[in-house]
Amino acid sequence: MLVAAAVCPCPPLLVPDVAAGAAPELDAARAACTDALGVLAASRPDLLVVVGPADHNGRGPHPEGAGGSFRGFGVDLDVRLGNVRLGSGASDPGASERELPTSLAVAAWLLGRTGWSDAPVEGLGVGEPLEAERCIQVGENIGAQAGRVALLVMGDASACRTLKAPGYLDERAAGFDAGVARALEAADVPTLKALDAELAQELKVSGRAPWQVLAGAADGAGLGGALLYEDAPYGVGYLVAAWS
Repeated sequence: MLVAAAVCPCPPLLVPDVAAGAAPELDAARAACTDALGVLAASRPDLLVVVGPADHNGRGPHPEGAGGSFRGFGVDLDVRLGNVRLGSGASDPGASERELPTSLAVAAWLLGRTGWSDAPVEGLGVGEPLEAERCIQVGENIGAQAGRVALLVMGDASACRTLKAPGYLDERAAGFDAGVARALEAADVPTLKALDAELAQELKVSGRAPWQVLAGAADGAGLGGALLYEDAPYGVGYLVAAWS
């Protein structure tokens, strides 16, 4: 049964080594993510499942110890899914052959930063085209994996909030993001289940499928929500929330 969830954005810029001189711009987001992960730890889960958007190569399960890298962003930094951060050139003999998708690599960095050691960790990469019904079913299955399950849900809101945003300005973006923020704050499962997948795709939302996995896992769990961060510093909506 789901006992807690943390929702975090997944831009590589969340990692200071990647952001470099721009790192201070996301300090508040990082602090909010740390607080959200604290809620997960306080729930004393038997299992933590990390869910994030992924392209075709990164979709599916990723076991604890799976490795990821930020070298594609010009930074010699490796991470693994678990509570240990790997340094430059390090290797993990228990790691999966498949590299973590970027969203799960960011999650691995967050977990390593907070020294997660409270429960075993599993990762799941989900594709944006995954239909809502399937996302919800996946979430229900995750919730049934252990007596006390926690979720770390990675994903960004719209990428169309400003003229300089990756998806340019779309007048519908702010309203979509505000609706998601309200749903996360209220732990509103029905609203998350009913998110418009087509609109989300048009607004370049990467978190729609992971949020609907959360909705499936949380259905009937009776959790309350708190919105810890809401902003669009680069024209992309970033949301941090905690459910417990």
